Amino acid sequence: MNTQCRLSTHVFGLMILYTLTLPFHTAAQETDITQAPNSLNAGIQKSLEEQIGNGRGDVDTQGSSLYIMNRDPFRSIRRGRNIFQRKFTVAQGFGPRTGDGRGDIETEGSIGAGLADSCAACHGRPRGSAGFGGDVFTRPDSRDAPHLFGLGIVEMLADEITTDLRSIKNAAVSRAQQTNRQVVARLESKGIRYGRIKTLPNGTVDTSNVKGVNTDLRIRPFFHEGSTISIREFVVGALNAEMGLEAFDPDLTKAVAGEKVRTPAGMVLDGSIDAIESPPATSENDDPDLDGVANEIPVSLVDHLEFYLLNYFKPATYRQTARVKQGRKIFKQIQCTGCHIPSLTIEQDRRVADVETVYNRQRGIFNRLFATAKTLTQEQPDSGNPPIQEAVKSSFLVKNIFADFKRHDLGANFWERNFDGTITKKFMTEPLWGVGSTAPYGHDGRSMNLWSVIMRHGGEAQSSRNQFARLSDNQQSKMIEFLQSLVLFPPDDTASNLNPGNSNAVDYPQNGHGNIALPKLFNNPNDLE
Repeated sequence: MNTQCRLSTHVFGLMILYTLTLPFHTAAQETDITQAPNSLNAGIQKSLEEQIGNGRGDVDTQGSSLYIMNRDPFRSIRRGRNIFQRKFTVAQGFGPRTGDGRGDIETEGSIGAGLADSCAACHGRPRGSAGFGGDVFTRPDSRDAPHLFGLGIVEMLADEITTDLRSIKNAAVSRAQQTNRQVVARLESKGIRYGRIKTLPNGTVDTSNVKGVNTDLRIRPFFHEGSTISIREFVVGALNAEMGLEAFDPDLTKAVAGEKVRTPAGMVLDGSIDAIESPPATSENDDPDLDGVANEIPVSLVDHLEFYLLNYFKPATYRQTARVKQGRKIFKQIQCTGCHIPSLTIEQDRRVADVETVYNRQRGIFNRLFATAKTLTQEQPDSGNPPIQEAVKSSFLVKNIFADFKRHDLGANFWERNFDGTITKKFMTEPLWGVGSTAPYGHDGRSMNLWSVIMRHGGEAQSSRNQFARLSDNQQSKMIEFLQSLVLFPPDDTASNLNPGNSNAVDYPQNGHGNIALPKLFNNPNDLE
């Protein structure tokens, strides 16, 4: 029996005992019980100081982020989740927002980002998830906060595509120099075409025919306009811009200085070839917002947040009726899949688990969804310590993502005003997984339903939009029903193989509704987060 099977057997052997003996108190935004004790013991079980632990440390420093991520990875994921949901206090460094709301918003859009006391304040729907829900004034017509389901998958796909495109470029440059002839190379990765380049024997590269990506060939999958490379940059930037919490992050600091860094979650940041976003604090003693609190977000918290979002659940698929299946065919027939590619393959999956969530009328006892968790780890024994649990890093077919990781011009209806009077015309293709749960639509939230956002398409999508408009009402309804089957879900209310729930439990559904019970995967399930 291999190590992965041994772990799974151990985990699921605990299921019945654990379900009967340990309560789960989970919600959306949360305080911790040391700050706000209550009769139900509901809330985060550890104080902020306990979550910080022994700093980053190393794989042998008990209580450090590197120790937990490598030896108890599902605890790290859960800790990251609770940091994400935590309602920070002023004493912990919460606020003020950038410039306390004063300054040149034309050059620093985060002045209009608002002020939230938790990550879940902007990314909190459905309940308890890393979902959607926020709206910020970083552009004159506002920006909606997208959901974060499958964020790690998005980061990995974008990074692998980048590697492929740059490898094609480097090979073309080498071939041109070796043959002393011009070389034209098509840029393609995972079946997605990004135009072509022309290389000359002197090393010059003509990028005028590159499509959908910057000429440096780096896919930037985060933010609607495609501006950020990594989860780590996104986390550190959002903590500062939306919450007034400044992190000193040594990984980003080194990368900004031109070094090549591998983050604890395995993302390589190479400042010698990519522009990396600077962290707000320059040292652990820095207090850039002058609120009297330094080191507001120690690096160990950033580590757990990055690892949490790397491993965050994919969206679900709801009931697949005959009409939904017909709607999917129509979606393909009118060529929406030209940009919204249904499935893509990751070559090396850095996650330690996958969760598949689907409609199940029998087992989905509360919301008709049932989640099946599968570990993706292998154990490396270490005498005197818990074994190191490494990601297997095998290939993984990502189903129902519906994205192409390119920027497109969808016409004037989607163009966006900036505070300096310029117009942004190109945006990343939005992955459609989860789209059935996330109205209103568009980067600005100006389209109230799926029909209106489809009809809003123009530019490069004009042909598909026109074909949709010519469909009968019944055909349009079928396609919309298909899109509505791509849903998000509340992990704390979704039955799973980790906690299938019991509809006969006392006080059901307040109790016994089932959930994705990550504590069952802890080395010590009795030590709750």
